[in-house]
Amino acid sequence: MLALALAVLAATVPVPMVALGPGPTYDTLGDVGGQPVVAVDGLQAYPTTGHLNMTTVSVTDRLTLFATLGLWADGNRQVVPRSEVFPPEKSDEQVQQENTEQFAASEANAEVAALTELRLPTRVVVTDLVPNSPAQGRLEPGDEIVAVSGHPVDTPAAVSGALSTTTPGQSVTITYKRAGQEHDADVVLGSSPDRPQGLLGVRPGIEPRTGDIRISLGDIGGPSAGLMFALAVIDKLTPGGLTDGRFIAGTGTITPDGQVGPIGGIPFKMRAARDAGATVFLVPADNCGEAEANAPAGLELVRVATLQDALNGLDALATGRPAPSCTAAA
Repeated sequence: MLALALAVLAATVPVPMVALGPGPTYDTLGDVGGQPVVAVDGLQAYPTTGHLNMTTVSVTDRLTLFATLGLWADGNRQVVPRSEVFPPEKSDEQVQQENTEQFAASEANAEVAALTELRLPTRVVVTDLVPNSPAQGRLEPGDEIVAVSGHPVDTPAAVSGALSTTTPGQSVTITYKRAGQEHDADVVLGSSPDRPQGLLGVRPGIEPRTGDIRISLGDIGGPSAGLMFALAVIDKLTPGGLTDGRFIAGTGTITPDGQVGPIGGIPFKMRAARDAGATVFLVPADNCGEAEANAPAGLELVRVATLQDALNGLDALATGRPAPSCTAAA
Protein backbone atom coordinates (compact mmCIF):
# COMPACT_ATOMS: atom_id res chain seq x y z
CA MET A 1 0.00 0.00 0.00
CA LEU A 2 2.83 2.37 0.84
CA ALA A 3 4.53 1.67 -2.50
CA LEU A 4 1.25 2.24 -4.31
CA ALA A 5 0.68 5.53 -2.50
CA LEU A 6 4.17 6.72 -3.36
CA ALA A 7 3.66 5.76 -7.00
CA VAL A 8 0.41 7.72 -7.13
CA LEU A 9 2.10 10.76 -5.60
CA ALA A 10 5.02 10.53 -8.03
CA ALA A 11 2.60 10.39 -10.95
CA THR A 12 0.23 13.16 -9.88
CA VAL A 13 1.83 15.68 -7.49
CA PRO A 14 3.82 18.51 -9.12
CA VAL A 15 7.45 19.01 -8.12
CA PRO A 16 9.26 22.41 -8.09
CA MET A 17 11.03 21.81 -11.42
CA VAL A 18 10.51 22.90 -15.03
CA ALA A 19 11.90 21.53 -18.27
CA LEU A 20 13.49 23.77 -20.91
CA GLY A 21 13.68 22.72 -24.53
CA PRO A 22 13.53 23.89 -28.15
CA GLY A 23 10.50 26.10 -28.77
CA PRO A 24 8.72 27.12 -31.95
CA THR A 25 10.42 29.35 -34.51
CA TYR A 26 8.63 32.05 -36.51
CA ASP A 27 9.62 33.63 -39.80
CA THR A 28 9.56 37.38 -39.21
CA LEU A 29 9.21 37.87 -42.98
CA GLY A 30 6.12 35.67 -43.11
CA ASP A 31 2.64 35.31 -41.66
CA VAL A 32 1.43 33.72 -38.43
CA GLY A 33 -2.24 32.96 -38.03
CA GLY A 34 -2.97 34.63 -41.35
CA GLN A 35 -1.40 37.93 -40.28
CA PRO A 36 2.05 39.27 -41.27
CA VAL A 37 4.53 39.35 -38.40
CA VAL A 38 5.82 42.66 -39.78
CA ALA A 39 3.27 44.73 -41.70
CA VAL A 40 4.15 47.89 -43.64
CA ASP A 41 1.48 50.37 -44.75
CA GLY A 42 1.89 53.70 -46.54
CA LEU A 43 5.61 53.18 -47.20
CA GLN A 44 7.48 51.77 -50.17
CA ALA A 45 7.87 48.05 -49.44
CA TYR A 46 9.83 45.46 -51.39
CA PRO A 47 9.53 41.70 -51.93
CA THR A 48 11.57 39.46 -49.63
CA THR A 49 13.01 35.99 -50.06
CA GLY A 50 14.24 33.28 -47.73
CA HIS A 51 13.63 33.30 -43.99
CA LEU A 52 14.57 35.45 -40.99
CA ASN A 53 13.36 33.24 -38.16
CA MET A 54 13.16 34.28 -34.53
CA THR A 55 13.60 31.42 -32.07
CA THR A 56 12.16 30.55 -28.67
CA VAL A 57 12.67 28.27 -25.68
CA SER A 58 9.80 26.10 -24.47
CA VAL A 59 9.07 25.82 -20.73
CA THR A 60 7.18 22.78 -19.44
CA ASP A 61 5.72 23.45 -16.01
CA ARG A 62 3.67 21.47 -13.47
CA LEU A 63 5.93 18.44 -13.75
CA THR A 64 5.36 15.32 -11.71
CA LEU A 65 8.29 13.30 -10.37
CA PHE A 66 7.84 10.67 -13.09
CA ALA A 67 7.66 13.34 -15.81
CA THR A 68 10.74 15.07 -14.39
CA LEU A 69 12.75 11.84 -14.50
CA GLY A 70 11.64 11.18 -18.06
CA LEU A 71 12.55 14.67 -19.26
CA TRP A 72 15.84 14.57 -17.35
CA ALA A 73 16.76 11.46 -19.35
CA ASP A 74 15.74 13.19 -22.61
CA GLY A 75 18.80 14.68 -24.25
CA ASN A 76 16.68 17.43 -25.85
CA ARG A 77 15.51 18.91 -22.54
CA GLN A 78 17.10 20.48 -19.48
CA VAL A 79 15.40 20.18 -16.08
CA VAL A 80 16.03 23.17 -13.78
CA PRO A 81 14.52 24.43 -10.51
CA ARG A 82 11.27 26.22 -11.10
CA SER A 83 12.60 29.25 -9.23
CA GLU A 84 15.01 29.94 -12.11
CA VAL A 85 12.07 30.71 -14.39
CA PHE A 86 9.38 31.70 -11.89
CA PRO A 87 11.04 33.62 -9.01
CA PRO A 88 9.29 32.73 -5.75
CA GLU A 89 8.83 36.37 -4.79
CA LYS A 90 6.66 36.92 -7.88
CA SER A 91 3.36 35.37 -8.88
CA ASP A 92 3.07 33.49 -12.15
CA GLU A 93 0.87 36.32 -13.40
CA GLN A 94 3.59 38.88 -12.60
CA VAL A 95 6.20 36.82 -14.45
CA GLN A 96 3.88 36.54 -17.45
CA GLN A 97 3.22 40.29 -17.36
CA GLU A 98 6.94 41.05 -17.26
CA ASN A 99 7.58 38.71 -20.19
CA THR A 100 4.81 40.40 -22.16
CA GLU A 101 6.22 43.84 -21.38
CA GLN A 102 9.72 42.75 -22.41
CA PHE A 103 8.37 41.43 -25.69
CA ALA A 104 6.51 44.69 -26.37
CA ALA A 105 9.71 46.61 -25.58
CA SER A 106 11.67 44.41 -28.01
CA GLU A 107 9.17 45.26 -30.75
CA ALA A 108 9.46 48.98 -30.03
CA ASN A 109 13.27 48.88 -29.81
CA ALA A 110 13.48 46.92 -33.05
CA GLU A 111 11.42 49.52 -34.89
CA VAL A 112 13.52 52.39 -33.50
CA ALA A 113 16.78 50.63 -34.43
CA ALA A 114 15.55 49.80 -37.93
CA LEU A 115 14.21 53.27 -38.69
CA THR A 116 17.40 54.83 -37.32
CA GLU A 117 19.47 52.55 -39.57
CA LEU A 118 17.31 53.53 -42.56
CA ARG A 119 17.43 57.23 -41.60
CA LEU A 120 13.69 57.67 -42.06
CA PRO A 121 11.90 60.66 -40.49
CA THR A 122 10.12 59.51 -37.35
CA ARG A 123 7.67 60.60 -34.65
CA VAL A 124 7.23 59.49 -31.05
CA VAL A 125 3.91 57.88 -30.15
CA VAL A 126 2.32 56.44 -27.03
CA THR A 127 2.22 52.68 -27.56
CA ASP A 128 0.68 51.87 -24.19
CA LEU A 129 0.07 53.14 -20.66
CA VAL A 130 1.58 51.36 -17.67
CA PRO A 131 -0.85 50.12 -14.99
CA ASN A 132 -2.07 53.01 -12.77
CA SER A 133 -0.34 55.47 -15.09
CA PRO A 134 -0.18 59.13 -14.00
CA ALA A 135 -1.06 59.94 -17.64
CA GLN A 136 -4.31 57.95 -17.48
CA GLY A 137 -7.16 60.06 -18.84
CA ARG A 138 -4.77 62.54 -20.43
CA LEU A 139 -2.81 60.54 -22.98
CA GLU A 140 -3.96 57.59 -25.05
CA PRO A 141 -2.24 54.92 -27.16
CA GLY A 142 -1.63 56.38 -30.59
CA ASP A 143 -1.06 59.96 -29.38
CA GLU A 144 2.03 61.61 -30.86
CA ILE A 145 4.24 63.19 -28.19
CA VAL A 146 5.52 66.48 -29.59
CA ALA A 147 7.20 68.05 -26.56
CA VAL A 148 7.76 67.61 -22.82
CA SER A 149 7.58 70.90 -20.89
CA GLY A 150 8.41 72.78 -24.07
CA HIS A 151 11.32 70.53 -25.09
CA PRO A 152 10.68 68.99 -28.55
CA VAL A 153 11.14 65.21 -28.68
CA ASP A 154 11.61 62.96 -31.69
CA THR A 155 12.76 59.68 -30.10
CA PRO A 156 11.76 57.66 -27.01
CA ALA A 157 15.22 58.44 -25.62
CA ALA A 158 14.46 62.15 -25.95
CA VAL A 159 11.29 61.67 -23.87
CA SER A 160 13.33 59.95 -21.15
CA GLY A 161 15.96 62.69 -21.35
CA ALA A 162 13.36 65.41 -20.94
CA LEU A 163 12.14 63.69 -17.76
CA SER A 164 15.61 62.97 -16.34
CA THR A 165 15.73 66.07 -14.11
CA THR A 166 12.16 65.79 -12.83
CA THR A 167 10.98 64.46 -9.48
CA PRO A 168 7.91 62.46 -8.43
CA GLY A 169 4.97 64.79 -7.73
CA GLN A 170 6.19 67.40 -10.19
CA SER A 171 3.76 68.59 -12.89
CA VAL A 172 4.93 68.58 -16.51
CA THR A 173 3.17 69.74 -19.66
CA ILE A 174 2.96 67.19 -22.45
CA THR A 175 2.29 68.58 -25.90
CA TYR A 176 0.70 65.91 -28.06
CA LYS A 177 -1.23 65.41 -31.28
CA ARG A 178 -4.40 63.38 -31.55
CA ALA A 179 -6.35 63.06 -34.81
CA GLY A 180 -4.17 65.79 -36.29
CA GLN A 181 -4.96 68.33 -33.55
CA GLU A 182 -2.30 69.56 -31.11
CA HIS A 183 -3.12 69.71 -27.38
CA ASP A 184 -1.40 70.28 -24.03
CA ALA A 185 -1.91 68.05 -20.99
CA ASP A 186 -0.57 68.69 -17.50
CA VAL A 187 0.52 65.44 -15.84
CA VAL A 188 1.59 65.05 -12.21
CA LEU A 189 4.47 62.57 -12.37
CA GLY A 190 4.42 59.38 -10.35
CA SER A 191 7.29 57.40 -8.88
CA SER A 192 9.01 54.11 -9.66
CA PRO A 193 11.44 52.11 -7.51
CA ASP A 194 13.88 51.72 -10.40
CA ARG A 195 14.45 55.43 -11.06
CA PRO A 196 14.76 58.67 -9.08
CA GLN A 197 13.06 60.88 -11.65
CA GLY A 198 9.34 61.30 -12.10
CA LEU A 199 7.31 58.64 -13.93
CA LEU A 200 5.10 59.70 -16.83
CA GLY A 201 3.66 56.21 -17.12
CA VAL A 202 3.66 55.73 -20.88
CA ARG A 203 5.58 53.39 -23.15
CA PRO A 204 6.85 55.60 -25.95
CA GLY A 205 7.45 54.05 -29.34
CA ILE A 206 8.45 55.34 -32.71
CA GLU A 207 6.72 55.42 -36.06
CA PRO A 208 7.74 56.71 -39.47
CA ARG A 209 6.60 60.25 -40.05
CA THR A 210 4.48 58.91 -42.90
CA GLY A 211 3.06 55.40 -43.12
CA ASP A 212 2.90 52.72 -40.45
CA ILE A 213 4.90 49.68 -39.33
CA ARG A 214 3.29 47.05 -37.12
CA ILE A 215 5.14 44.19 -35.47
CA SER A 216 2.82 41.61 -33.97
CA LEU A 217 3.22 38.08 -32.72
CA GLY A 218 0.90 36.95 -29.93
CA ASP A 219 1.56 34.71 -26.94
CA ILE A 220 5.34 35.14 -27.04
CA GLY A 221 7.30 36.66 -24.16
CA GLY A 222 10.74 38.01 -23.43
CA PRO A 223 13.07 40.42 -25.24
CA SER A 224 15.16 38.08 -27.40
CA ALA A 225 13.38 38.60 -30.75
CA GLY A 226 14.49 42.22 -31.09
CA LEU A 227 17.33 41.62 -33.56
CA MET A 228 15.24 39.50 -35.93
CA PHE A 229 12.35 41.99 -35.85
CA ALA A 230 14.71 44.84 -36.75
CA LEU A 231 16.16 42.87 -39.66
CA ALA A 232 12.67 42.06 -40.96
CA VAL A 233 11.68 45.74 -40.93
CA ILE A 234 14.84 46.68 -42.82
CA ASP A 235 14.39 43.83 -45.31
CA LYS A 236 10.84 44.90 -46.13
CA LEU A 237 11.81 48.56 -46.58
CA THR A 238 14.91 48.09 -48.74
CA PRO A 239 15.27 46.63 -52.25
CA GLY A 240 17.30 43.54 -52.98
CA GLY A 241 16.61 41.37 -49.93
CA LEU A 242 18.91 40.56 -47.01
CA THR A 243 18.87 36.76 -47.04
CA ASP A 244 19.84 35.97 -50.64
CA GLY A 245 17.21 33.25 -50.42
CA ARG A 246 18.79 31.54 -47.41
CA PHE A 247 17.01 30.19 -44.34
CA ILE A 248 18.51 32.36 -41.61
CA ALA A 249 17.56 32.23 -37.97
CA GLY A 250 18.87 34.06 -34.94
CA THR A 251 18.28 35.65 -31.59
CA GLY A 252 19.36 38.63 -29.52
CA THR A 253 17.97 41.58 -27.66
CA ILE A 254 18.32 44.97 -29.28
CA THR A 255 18.54 48.52 -27.95
CA PRO A 256 17.15 51.55 -29.77
CA ASP A 257 20.69 52.41 -30.93
CA GLY A 258 21.19 48.93 -32.41
CA GLN A 259 23.29 47.17 -29.76
CA VAL A 260 22.65 43.41 -29.70
CA GLY A 261 22.61 41.75 -26.28
CA PRO A 262 22.91 38.14 -25.05
CA ILE A 263 20.02 35.81 -24.31
CA GLY A 264 19.39 32.53 -22.51
CA GLY A 265 18.71 29.08 -23.91
CA ILE A 266 20.78 29.41 -27.05
CA PRO A 267 21.49 25.64 -27.40
CA PHE A 268 17.72 25.01 -27.60
CA LYS A 269 17.19 27.88 -30.01
CA MET A 270 19.92 26.67 -32.36
CA ARG A 271 18.53 23.12 -32.31
CA ALA A 272 15.01 24.36 -33.10
CA ALA A 273 16.37 26.54 -35.91
CA ARG A 274 18.33 23.67 -37.49
CA ASP A 275 15.34 21.34 -37.21
CA ALA A 276 13.23 23.96 -39.00
CA GLY A 277 15.72 24.13 -41.86
CA ALA A 278 18.03 27.02 -40.98
CA THR A 279 21.59 26.93 -42.31
CA VAL A 280 22.77 30.19 -40.70
CA PHE A 281 22.28 31.39 -37.13
CA LEU A 282 22.95 34.96 -35.95
CA VAL A 283 24.56 34.74 -32.49
CA PRO A 284 24.92 37.63 -30.03
CA ALA A 285 28.66 38.12 -29.49
CA ASP A 286 28.41 37.41 -25.75
CA ASN A 287 26.76 34.03 -26.47
CA CYS A 288 29.45 32.85 -28.88
CA GLY A 289 31.25 30.54 -26.46
CA GLU A 290 28.09 28.66 -25.50
CA ALA A 291 26.92 28.59 -29.10
CA GLU A 292 30.19 27.14 -30.37
CA ALA A 293 30.06 24.39 -27.76
CA ASN A 294 26.50 23.37 -28.68
CA ALA A 295 26.10 24.15 -32.39
CA PRO A 296 24.23 21.49 -34.39
CA ALA A 297 25.96 20.12 -37.46
CA GLY A 298 25.25 22.12 -40.61
CA LEU A 299 24.49 25.40 -38.86
CA GLU A 300 26.87 28.29 -39.63
CA LEU A 301 27.24 30.73 -36.73
CA VAL A 302 27.55 34.45 -37.50
CA ARG A 303 28.74 36.66 -34.65
CA VAL A 304 26.87 39.96 -34.15
CA ALA A 305 27.32 42.68 -31.56
CA THR A 306 25.25 45.33 -33.34
CA LEU A 307 22.51 45.59 -35.93
CA GLN A 308 25.13 46.82 -38.37
CA ASP A 309 27.18 43.67 -37.69
CA ALA A 310 24.16 41.57 -38.65
CA LEU A 311 23.65 43.53 -41.87
CA ASN A 312 27.35 43.24 -42.72
CA GLY A 313 27.30 39.51 -42.02
CA LEU A 314 24.28 38.93 -44.24
CA ASP A 315 25.86 41.00 -46.99
CA ALA A 316 29.04 38.93 -46.73
CA LEU A 317 27.07 35.70 -47.10
CA ALA A 318 25.17 37.07 -50.10
CA THR A 319 28.36 38.13 -51.89
CA GLY A 320 30.35 35.00 -51.10
CA ARG A 321 32.67 36.56 -48.53
CA PRO A 322 33.41 35.08 -45.10
CA ALA A 323 31.02 36.33 -42.44
CA PRO A 324 32.29 37.11 -38.92
CA SER A 325 32.11 33.85 -36.97
CA CYS A 326 32.07 32.83 -33.34
CA THR A 327 35.16 30.70 -34.03
CA ALA A 328 37.12 33.73 -35.18
CA ALA A 329 36.11 35.59 -32.02
CA ALA A 330 37.13 32.82 -29.66
